[in-house]
Amino acid sequence: MADSPGSEKTKSSSLMDNLLGLLRIRIKRGVNLAVRDVRSSDPYVVVKLDKQKLKTRVIKKDVNPEWNEDLTLSITDPSTPIKLTVYDYDTFSKDDKMGNAEIDIRPYIEALKVDVDGIPNGTTIARVQPCRTNCLSEESAITLVDRKVVQDICLRLRNVECGEVEIQLQWIELPGSKGLS
Repeated sequence: MADSPGSEKTKSSSLMDNLLGLLRIRIKRGVNLAVRDVRSSDPYVVVKLDKQKLKTRVIKKDVNPEWNEDLTLSITDPSTPIKLTVYDYDTFSKDDKMGNAEIDIRPYIEALKVDVDGIPNGTTIARVQPCRTNCLSEESAITLVDRKVVQDICLRLRNVECGEVEIQLQWIELPGSKGLS
């Protein structure tokens, strides 16, 4: 049986009903990543959330790559962790894993709910401490920068001998979405 003409609109409006907004993840750089080729690696980052999967470009022969790439995810449930995996690109074989991390965005989402009117630029709204349940390698500050709430994060990669990835989170309000209130 064919869909009725209005059913497609219902699907897209229900997505907007559940959509809180967009999260821009700036993949800044990798630090001291593991060597997976002879003397170096050709790293790239894959970010996954539910069925969404985004990746950066490959940086050839560099264990301290600078990506400075923005990846944008649709957020419907802030309690779902974002999975980040670093791979070494290989031409003739399966790409090697170079570690992974999970990002808990709940502290960032809570900081977004703070009324920033009257708060000076550069003010730290919240701090997230590294612990066993997160992949932070150091304290992470959630700060007001140019009227936007951003979180700088340094993630220690798991399941690998060494390596960290520096990222930044920034929220994008989406007209017509559910929002955070």
